[in-house]
Amino acid sequence: MKVLVTPTSLCRDESHAALRRLRETVDVVVLNPTGRPLSADELVDLLPGVDGVVAGLDDYSARALAAADRLRVIARYGVGTDNVDLDAARARGVVVTRTRGANAVSVAELAIALTFAVARGIPRLDEQVRAGAWARAEGVELTGRTFGVVGFGTIGRLVADRARGLGMRVVAHDPTVADAAITAAGVTPLGLDELCGVSDVLSLHVPLLPETRELIDGRRIALLPRDAIVVNTARGGLLDEHAARRALDAGHLLGVALDVYAAEPPGSSPLVGHPRTVLTAHSGGHTREAIGRMAEQAVTALLAVLGGQASPDAV
Repeated sequence: MKVLVTPTSLCRDESHAALRRLRETVDVVVLNPTGRPLSADELVDLLPGVDGVVAGLDDYSARALAAADRLRVIARYGVGTDNVDLDAARARGVVVTRTRGANAVSVAELAIALTFAVARGIPRLDEQVRAGAWARAEGVELTGRTFGVVGFGTIGRLVADRARGLGMRVVAHDPTVADAAITAAGVTPLGLDELCGVSDVLSLHVPLLPETRELIDGRRIALLPRDAIVVNTARGGLLDEHAARRALDAGHLLGVALDVYAAEPPGSSPLVGHPRTVLTAHSGGHTREAIGRMAEQAVTALLAVLGGQASPDAV
């Protein structure tokens, strides 16, 4: 059997325990040679003869999957599946799995870190001190403010817990979670527009689906209180980046913090380079601990499917 492994953070460490386990079980393991997510064209060249994939943020479109003559499983190293054409995979009998919960703590901690980075202007202060300057900037305190969580799944709940620990009032919106369950977590359930109207910090934790694309558009950004902070560690297409830029330029938003973008890398994003943005490179799941959990969980799911077993992580 032949397995392709593409996640960049995993491929950097060829001696990782999960890769050793994989090599002990299958005949051939091929690592992503590029150091970045693979395009559909690159996958067309790599997928023939491959039985299983441990997949990063590569483009598993119908065109790429059409080249997969032996593929039985795509084990996503992460929770998002928007880069995999699930209909095409299903039509070809390819099982798609994901690593539910493996990077939840890592992403939740980054969401809080990005909130602080904007609230206190930490990147700019660091930049100035490194340059020999001693300029101080006025930040804002988070305690006593309202933190809005959009999406109350595993990551959203962890973010809410941490925001409550900072002394913030937490509100949440998730039509797939009962209001009683949100209330039981010490969080106030609200409709999305109502939540936007009171959230000094708005943090996004929902999947990218046709109905959630640009969920936070110009109209909803305008509903946010003045000097609000928008944080997105979920999927880039959830936020209208052009509308966010206009709100920054107009002084309506205090800042925007992104780990994900409508296009990645985000060279053409209107938010790149703005002095009140804090930007990271889709690094939410890139902690030592999360990488270990995602790798082990993805390899376990892949080997289960290749062994003819069902995986509890199947989408």
